[in-house]
Amino acid sequence: MKRYSTFEEIERDLKYLRLKKKIDREEVKLGVKQSREMIKETLSPVNIVANVVGSIVKKAFVLKVVDVLIGSTMKRK
Repeated sequence: MKRYSTFEEIERDLKYLRLKKKIDREEVKLGVKQSREMIKETLSPVNIVANVVGSIVKKAFVLKVVDVLIGSTMKRK
C-alpha cells in the first residue's frame, strides 16, 4: 500500500484515478458503439441475403463436384 506524505500527493493520485475512470468509461462507450454498428451491419437485410445466397452457391458447387466425382466413378463400373 502506498504511503502519502502530503495532501498534494493524495490529490494528484485522486485526480489521476478520476481521469483514468473517465477514459475507461469512454473506451467502454466506444466499444459498445462499435459493437452496435457491427451488429447493424451484420444483420442488415442486404447482408443476410448475400450470406444466404453465398451459402446456397457454395453448397450447389460442392454438390455438383460430388455428383461429377460419383458420376465418373459409376461410369467406370
